[in-house]
Amino acid sequence: MTQVRTRFAPSPTGYLHIGGARTAIFNWLYARRHGGQFVLRIEDTDLERSTEDSIQQIIDAMNWLGIDYDEGPFRQMDRQAIYNEYIAKLFEKKQAYRCVCSKEELDRKREEAQKAGKKPKYDGTCRGKNIPADCGQPFVVRIATPGGGVTRIDDMLRGVIAFDNEELDDMILVRTDGTPTYNFCVVVDDVDMRISHVIRGDDHLANTPRQMIIYNALGLTPPKFAHVSMILGKDKARLSKRHGAMSVLDYREKGILPDAMVNYLTRLGWSHGDSEVFTRDELKSLFDLDAVGKSAACFDEDKLTWINAEKIKTESEETLAPLAMEFLSAKGISADKGQVVKILPMLRQRARTVKDLAEGMLWFFADSVSYDPTAVKHLAPSIAPVLSTLGDRLENADFASPESVEAVFKALLEERGLKLKDLAQPVRVALTGGTVSPGLFEMMIALGKEKCVERIRKAAQTAQAEGVAK
Repeated sequence: MTQVRTRFAPSPTGYLHIGGARTAIFNWLYARRHGGQFVLRIEDTDLERSTEDSIQQIIDAMNWLGIDYDEGPFRQMDRQAIYNEYIAKLFEKKQAYRCVCSKEELDRKREEAQKAGKKPKYDGTCRGKNIPADCGQPFVVRIATPGGGVTRIDDMLRGVIAFDNEELDDMILVRTDGTPTYNFCVVVDDVDMRISHVIRGDDHLANTPRQMIIYNALGLTPPKFAHVSMILGKDKARLSKRHGAMSVLDYREKGILPDAMVNYLTRLGWSHGDSEVFTRDELKSLFDLDAVGKSAACFDEDKLTWINAEKIKTESEETLAPLAMEFLSAKGISADKGQVVKILPMLRQRARTVKDLAEGMLWFFADSVSYDPTAVKHLAPSIAPVLSTLGDRLENADFASPESVEAVFKALLEERGLKLKDLAQPVRVALTGGTVSPGLFEMMIALGKEKCVERIRKAAQTAQAEGVAK
């Protein structure tokens, strides 16, 4: 049995977007599922648009996603000698020829064909002329496409697709500057790298018959193809920036975990029963093309965030803590990992993103808290003496456990004839500046006696000042 070898071959003309990331993940998982190899190839023959920055961004995004490749990254512009060898083979087989038609001639022929209601394809003027390499004129190299018949593709997702060769022209394989074209390079690379399966977006489907013409001209067996349906926005329109189709690394800045992104993008077109959340190992053992749908998938950032929240609940503290610390550092807070690990259990059940997680820790690391304008109403003048007494009693309290702190509360509430809700919310505002927090007593133990007493006394003064102002 042929070893499974898949590849991801992005063009470095921009960042790695959602669609490209899913293609990479599908190829990676298919290789891992079948004990094969996954190759990274950079298709940089578009010299005007390809940039080193884009190449680095693609590699950084794959590293963040945790998509490891067995070979590469290979760069097409480093492989010119190999392409030349295959061009020579096509000339030997009389399957390629040089064309000296100028741009002006080609434009004129295209216009004439359009006026005549014909397909504006190259008319084969130079075919059969055996123009030599030293002809003294600029030339391109074209392939001699069969004049009739059909080219068939047996797609693993779509079945047999037939293309009429009359619709295809003698496409250019090498430009006048000597650089090879996309479709030619793809064929040579996939052959040379022994790629067994090409899994890519269906926007490449139109290229496939052209590539098959090259395989046939060289007498080579093509890989198996699987063209995956495109990703749409929630409004069923093609995914664009307005849908959130940004760089994959932008989602890292939003606080999305790489495991959540891999999980979500895998489920964007693939299913396994009703399950939504998978570990990496589960995806590697379960993913296969027979469960990939033919219909276009819809990108839903809310669903991605939901999966992210589920991942945060189960992710190890060793992984989450450094990520939260990065967000804290961006806010100018230098946090100790031990302290972050200490308070993670209180926050992870409610956090939707790592950013939420970090922002939920600000009260812990801040020297003092600022009150949310909507939360100050809980610091009413009537609660000032209660807060003041609570501060005094907590100063002498045992902070050994949440229960010991709770006992102080209960005694004070009983004395004042109050319910827990009457005091809990003002204390929450005092300690965090807002009305939402982890469990009150667990939070106080984590924060420590000194900070708790200091913040509660400050809140008492604020509440008292409110009364004086009125």
